[in-house]
Amino acid sequence: MTALFNVILLALELYTYVIIASAIFSWLYAFNIVNSSNQIINSIGRVLYNLTEPALRPIRRFLPDLGGVDISPVILLLAIIFVRQLIILNILPMFRGY
Repeated sequence: MTALFNVILLALELYTYVIIASAIFSWLYAFNIVNSSNQIINSIGRVLYNLTEPALRPIRRFLPDLGGVDISPVILLLAIIFVRQLIILNILPMFRGY
């Protein structure tokens, strides 16, 4: 059972990196640092958008309009950290004795 939780923890950690990469990419794209007409850059942007948008969209629905500031990735990262700590501190110790 601990192997299952370890896989879940690894998936959450990898998704954390995807969220961070998506936020950095959106800044680079917004400030026109990356070439938006490059097909590889557009492919990377679409992949990051498709991976993060299903999780960020429900958060954005409940957030008030803060102008041009999007704090939904921060809230999602905090939720992931909470779930990881919940698994590590509360759920995994129940299965360590077996």
